[in-house]
Amino acid sequence: MTLAFLVFFPMIAAVLSYVIGRHNKRSRDNFVIISCLVTLLACGKALLGVVQGEVYTLTIPGFCNMALNFELDGFRALYALIGGVMWLCTSMLSKQYFAHHYHNRNRYYFFYLMTLGATLGVFLSSDLYTTFIFFEIMSFTSYTWVAHDETPGAMRAAETYLAVAVIGGMVMLIGLFILYLTLGTLTISELHHAAEACTERGKLWAASLCILFGFGAKAGMFPMHIWLPKAHPVAPAPASALLSGILTKSGVFGIIVVSANIFRESKAWGNMLLVLALITMLGGAVLAVFSVNLKRTLACSSMSQIGFILTGIAMSCLLGHHNALAARGALLYMLNHSLFKLILFMAAGVVYIHLHKLNLNDVRGFGRRKPILHFAFLMGAFGLMGVPGFSGYVSKTLIHESIVEYVHLLTHDGLTGLATLYTLAEWVYLFSGGLTGAYMIKLYICLFWQKHPTEQIFYNENKKYMTWLTRIALFASAILVPLLGAQPNMTMDVIADFAGGFLHAGTPEHHVEYFSWVNLKGACISLGIGLIVYLFFIRVKLMPKENGERVYVDLWPEKLDIEDRIYRPAIMGLLSFGGLLAQIGNEEKLENKVYWPALRSLSFGGAVVAKAFGDVLDWLALIFTNTFLKMKHYTETVRIGNIFTDTVGGFADKMAEVFNQTLFRNHPHAHHYTGTLAGWWNGMLAAVRRMQHTMSYGLLIFGLGLCVTLIYLLLY
Repeated sequence: MTLAFLVFFPMIAAVLSYVIGRHNKRSRDNFVIISCLVTLLACGKALLGVVQGEVYTLTIPGFCNMALNFELDGFRALYALIGGVMWLCTSMLSKQYFAHHYHNRNRYYFFYLMTLGATLGVFLSSDLYTTFIFFEIMSFTSYTWVAHDETPGAMRAAETYLAVAVIGGMVMLIGLFILYLTLGTLTISELHHAAEACTERGKLWAASLCILFGFGAKAGMFPMHIWLPKAHPVAPAPASALLSGILTKSGVFGIIVVSANIFRESKAWGNMLLVLALITMLGGAVLAVFSVNLKRTLACSSMSQIGFILTGIAMSCLLGHHNALAARGALLYMLNHSLFKLILFMAAGVVYIHLHKLNLNDVRGFGRRKPILHFAFLMGAFGLMGVPGFSGYVSKTLIHESIVEYVHLLTHDGLTGLATLYTLAEWVYLFSGGLTGAYMIKLYICLFWQKHPTEQIFYNENKKYMTWLTRIALFASAILVPLLGAQPNMTMDVIADFAGGFLHAGTPEHHVEYFSWVNLKGACISLGIGLIVYLFFIRVKLMPKENGERVYVDLWPEKLDIEDRIYRPAIMGLLSFGGLLAQIGNEEKLENKVYWPALRSLSFGGAVVAKAFGDVLDWLALIFTNTFLKMKHYTETVRIGNIFTDTVGGFADKMAEVFNQTLFRNHPHAHHYTGTLAGWWNGMLAAVRRMQHTMSYGLLIFGLGLCVTLIYLLLY
């Protein structure tokens, strides 16, 4: 019953909160906070049970022998507790954050609690089928967070988030099918032995790469990171804290499952993952350095920090049974990053509550004479930078030392050339850590040391800038950073011992002296690099003086937007290529073997199905629009087409022309058929255009992805 309560109580509470909110807003807000508190207490009780040796398992029968399976071990109990803490703290902030100038709060709280249940379902799952089910639920429920403001920017970011989530989910599902057919199991605890006995390594790699793609998309791993820098600036700050702090970790959870079980000692997998990790780490840090938006900087930072975590997982694969430092470092980095982003995004939320602005030129100086906000942000910044004495230093040091350990092993084996490559990886790691210090120094000085040229007096007089609930949430989470970092052998090592089994972490060969010079050296190098980058690049190039005042300028080239410059044009090219393929081949064969049979089967039936599908989607869109998605802020512009609708529309017109010139050239009712076909296509495309800013657009994408999956199953 404990596991069922953890997963499904928040979902039941979501429905109750929506009902309560229809009658009393204040009661709903309090009910949500109480629900999160009850969930946290249940998570704490479950964790204590695991400490005492209790075994928690749950199986919920399903259709076709596909049951939902859950279990609780040290890692799962730890991350359930982290989820409970993060939802409680953000619910306390949400009461103040949404008090003014916000609509659709009922919708927000409904999906807020639904996402809590789905996230706990992911972390408590004991097989990848269950993981996938709750992973997809979590993706759809969290979509509304990104779309909450319903501005054009928010809707476009939500569209990107949903597209990445759905495409990633469908690719992951294909990988799960291949994995099950190859190994005969999706139970996480059975994967390692099944993979060792598997002789079809090609299929195993194909399945694992698909699964990595799906989980990596949610984690924000390059090259599926495109949603992160766009979703966070437009989402409410409490939602951003959860998106960054724990929803990305659900993706890391899946990557750990594959890496620590299927490829536990695989050099090839470790090297591939390490390359992706280094690109993610360095790329996110560079984007954060150039950003002039408070929440976008923190979002790009999240991408970079995910790279640090993935580096630890990759080194764990490379080191094999010597993986103690790497695996424990990855685990502790996950915990620390969740805590830091909770603090920093809540602090950013406090700023936005009062200013409704995020540009650094507008928010500079807001934090002056605000001690609690100052303390909380400083704790989050010190932790993220890896300053000795704070918890972030411990996890950064462990992963860094794992790289150094691997270099020493290679050198000892006479592979000095290969060791040089990993030394280069070490310096990428240290340099990325330095960039972390640079952009966090930039944010800290901007908020708490600089003065706004015109609004500083108003900022200083704003004494009641936080409610007592927000103060408790910020201070309680911030104080954990120095408490966990001051005596790491008594705190962080105990946590790693408790939860490290999920990553199959080895036992350290000796007691780790965190504050010895050997370990302090890496942190000092990174912090030194950060100070140099801030003083000689950020202040010189990115903060020029205008009228005697330093201003923040965005020098990042727009043409380097990977989504607009590569992904969307690539999709358009693929669709155009598909239209071209339809015209390739012998015309007589196409007419006799393809066109006429296709016409007979699809001309009438396909049109009816398409029309019915479009009507159902429109009906669902109307329901969601009138309930959850009340579009009060967003007004659709005249230019409502997109790459998908324009390309498919062009393809439909071309196909109608082909039909007219081949199939119907001698038919007395040719104009009737082609006109009807064009009419159905135009109607469907108009529906897609209307729906692309509603929930039904997500349903359409999901339907298309499901069709691709079914085609795969038929052809496999």
